[in-house]
Amino acid sequence: MKDIFKLFASVGWAGEVLVRSTLHFPSVLWRRRSRAELVTQLYATGIRTLPVVTVVALFTGMILSLQVGLELARFNQEMYLGAAVMLTLIREMAPFSCGLCLAAMVGSAIAAEIGTMKVNDEIDALVIMDISPLRFLAAPRILALVLMAPLISFYCCIIGTVGGGLVGATQLNVDFGQYMSSAMSMAKTKDLFVGLLKALTFGLLIGTISVSEGLGTRLGATGVGKATQRAVIVSFLAILVSGYMITRMWYR
Repeated sequence: MKDIFKLFASVGWAGEVLVRSTLHFPSVLWRRRSRAELVTQLYATGIRTLPVVTVVALFTGMILSLQVGLELARFNQEMYLGAAVMLTLIREMAPFSCGLCLAAMVGSAIAAEIGTMKVNDEIDALVIMDISPLRFLAAPRILALVLMAPLISFYCCIIGTVGGGLVGATQLNVDFGQYMSSAMSMAKTKDLFVGLLKALTFGLLIGTISVSEGLGTRLGATGVGKATQRAVIVSFLAILVSGYMITRMWYR
């Protein structure tokens, strides 16, 4: 029973962080110093994660192409390889891969950074100076994740599709032009919308969970480590659950 109360308390705290941080989004966009912090977070969320995201997306597309292509070859249906890879990536795997990368790289960093500030009493210092930690720390980080996650997901889809085409051309005897034609012909606006919606949702969840875990840090360095660990684990679970719910909502 105690664990259930702790779970509801954590969800309530995360919800409060989300709502109060969202209310500060306009000030982040209009204030010069806040915009500078937002740009810094956009760089950390987008540009600095590109090397890892590129490798993950490339090999995700290659694995999908190889596994699906081998099965399609049994029925002489290799011409549909591009469509199968594209739909899988745009609907599910691109936002999913994007979410996992952002949770592991950005979410953990946010939780550790804010958690360290919390145990060093820097958060209390901000409050004493009448500076809202949610406006100064939380809002720019959450907004950066919300803005960059759909772009990174779209990038993952492009890189994964190209990687799948390379595998198709080199190992499955599927012409690259035919592969890309099949991929583009099957991709619909709805699929792109759902994929981007998932990525946006994942970014919002990762940012909220990471900030709330960081602000709730206790017990010094040990608490920072536990907060970082919880931020990543809870973000992974939230990505899985919310991804299924969005798919169930739009594809019945």
